Formats: sequence, C-alpha cells, structure tokens
Amino acid sequence: MSYVLVVDDDEDFATATATVLRGEGHDARIELDLSAAIRSMTERRSMTERVPDLVVLDVMFPEDSTGGFELARKMRRSESALKDVPILMLTAVNTRFPLGFSSKDIDEDWLPVTDFLEKPVDLDVLAARVASILANRRSARGGARE
Repeated sequence: MSYVLVVDDDEDFATATATVLRGEGHDARIELDLSAAIRSMTERRSMTERVPDLVVLDVMFPEDSTGGFELARKMRRSESALKDVPILMLTAVNTRFPLGFSSKDIDEDWLPVTDFLEKPVDLDVLAARVASILANRRSARGGARE
C-alpha cells in the first residue's frame, strides 16, 4: 500500500481525492495547511515516521500564492528521503493567470515536480496518473512494492 499525501487547502477537493485514492488501495492522508505540511514533511518527529511515496500538491494557498512551488523546492533540496519523493502538482494557475503553464515547464530548478495536472481535475484521471507515477517509481527501484 502506497502512502500518498494530499496537500491542498480546498477541503472538499482534498477529501474527494483522498477518498478516490483510498478506493484504489492507497493510504491517502490530507494536509490542508501549507505551513503544517512543510513542518510535517521537513521536521519529522522520528525516524519511524513514514515518508510519503507520492505527494499530490496544489500550487496556490491562501497564505502563499506560490507555496506549492516552494514546498516542492524544499523537498528537492532536502538531505532526507523527501528529495526523491515524486510530486504530482495540481494547478489552476492557467485559469487565473495567463501564464501558459504546461508540462514542458517541468524543470529541476523552476518546477521540480514529476508531473502536473490542471484544475479542475477529473479524479479518475488523477487516480490513473498517481498509479502511473507510483508504478514508474517501483520500476526504478527494481520492482519493490511501496
């Protein structure tokens, strides 16, 4: 069972996402607050706490409109196991701002994520993307189950 952390301030969306992922057999947990998500991932209280196998991460949060980018960068710069955790970023940036944001923008410095989906997200598409990312991760690790 893979542990998927959903970090999104939209409680309804986060709950629906976690419900769908649990239905697919994942241990899906929710973090609605960006600051709490940063603390829980970067300041794990013990070595026995489980690192997520995948983070589903929104870009914009009420306290920081680019907070998802910053969390992704912190994860990639981390000296811990977080550095290698795949990130599926969710964004409504293109619908709110004329940025033309697309998958070609995935870059280790500017956008250090594994993949992204544009909101509104079809939850079946999200579940399929999660399955694909986790399968690729297992394959890269030699087939070990998460």
